[in-house]
Amino acid sequence: MSRLVALPYRKSIQMAFQSIRVRFFRSMVTTMSLVLAVSFLTFIQAGNDIAQGLLSSGEPEYLQVLTKAGFDISEKDQTIGSSAKQQWIVFLSLLVCVVGIINAQLMSVTERFREIGTLKCLGALDRFIVRIFMLEATMQGLAGSLGGAFLGGFAALLMALIRFGLSILPHVPWAAITATMFFTLCIGTFLSLLGVLYPAILAARMRPIEAMRVEQ
Repeated sequence: MSRLVALPYRKSIQMAFQSIRVRFFRSMVTTMSLVLAVSFLTFIQAGNDIAQGLLSSGEPEYLQVLTKAGFDISEKDQTIGSSAKQQWIVFLSLLVCVVGIINAQLMSVTERFREIGTLKCLGALDRFIVRIFMLEATMQGLAGSLGGAFLGGFAALLMALIRFGLSILPHVPWAAITATMFFTLCIGTFLSLLGVLYPAILAARMRPIEAMRVEQ
């Protein structure tokens, strides 16, 4: 048991990666739900960043174009903000994403009863089981969030070019878009960890004898 407690994180990462490879298609479903949610969040935020860059340029024609495009422009401080409708849609998409992750991870726990039971029979502590699940969620979260951030940022830029033309390129706030992509990357990874927390605790608290009795 002491050797399992002292198991290096590198070995834990290898085990988590191997588990993802074995359940590749189920992991892809979980990751794709995260990609869609993060890409939508990035698309909304990056679109607002681009609109803010155009508004900050001070050119009157951009103000008219942005108003016609339906952007929520604050008359007090001339800033672009997300509308209440956008905020609710983003919130609901993230909520659905978390629920999907929890459901997929609960199914994963069900499929891995014998594996978890074997590890616990060999002396694995609860925190070791939780660590494996959290590492898997981190890998999936980083991969899905990174893909979603780039997809959403590219879609927002493409949409802006279609709407306003190539003349907006000098006014595109690349730093703000990069910050938005990093923010959504962190949000997506956090959601992945949040979604796996309950299934991981459930797996860790499982009694070895109960897990071994389950027929696969």
